[in-house]
Amino acid sequence: MAEVTTPDAIPALSSVLPTERHRFYEDVVAMLIGTSFVSLGLALYAQAKLMTGSTAGVALLVHYATNWQFALVFFLINLPFYYLAIKRMGWHFTIRTFIAVALMSVFTRLFPMWVDFSTLEPVFAAIMGGTLVGMGVLALFRHRAGVGGINILALYLQDNYNIRAGWSQLALDLLLMAISLFYLSPQQVALSVIGAVVMNVIIAINHKPGRYAATS
Repeated sequence: MAEVTTPDAIPALSSVLPTERHRFYEDVVAMLIGTSFVSLGLALYAQAKLMTGSTAGVALLVHYATNWQFALVFFLINLPFYYLAIKRMGWHFTIRTFIAVALMSVFTRLFPMWVDFSTLEPVFAAIMGGTLVGMGVLALFRHRAGVGGINILALYLQDNYNIRAGWSQLALDLLLMAISLFYLSPQQVALSVIGAVVMNVIIAINHKPGRYAATS
C-alpha cells in the first residue's frame, strides 16, 4: 500500500539485487500472509474511520464519501496502473501485484464478516493498523509484489520526468490527507498520519539494500 513516505523510501524498495530464489510455496505463503496483514490493518482503519495513503487511501476516501464497497473500489482504482507497472517493474512484478490486489479486495470484503470490533480505540487502530500494513507490505516487497498504483506512478514520474519518487509520493499522500479533512475530523486525520509514520518506520528499518536478497 502506497503511503506517506520519506523521499528516499520508494527508490530503496527496488534497489535490492536478487541473488537467491524463493520456492513457489514460499511465494504463495508470503502473498497470503502479506495481503491478510494489510487487509486486517485496513479493516482497523475503516472501522475507526482513519485514512492511509496510496490507492488504498483513495479507495477509503471514496468509501467514506459514497459508502461504496471498499473492496470493489480498491480493485478498480488499481487497474489503470498495471500498464505503468509492466513498463517500470516488468511482467512478474505486475502479475504478483495484480494477485495481491485481488486477494486484498477479497479479504477486505470478507474480514468484516469474520471479525466484529465492538470496541476499538482509534489510537490503537492507528498504531496496530499501521503495524499490520507495514509488515504486510514488507512481506510482499520481499517476494516481488506491491500493493497498488500510486507508488508505481511515483516511480514512473521519476524515470520519465526526473521527479523524485519519494517527493511525488509524499505530495500525493498529503493531498489525500488534506482532502480527507472534508470527511474526517482533524483528530482522525492526525491519527492517520501517526499510523502512516508507524507503517513507514517498519518498512524503512526492515527493507534496506543488501539486507534481503532473495527473489522469485
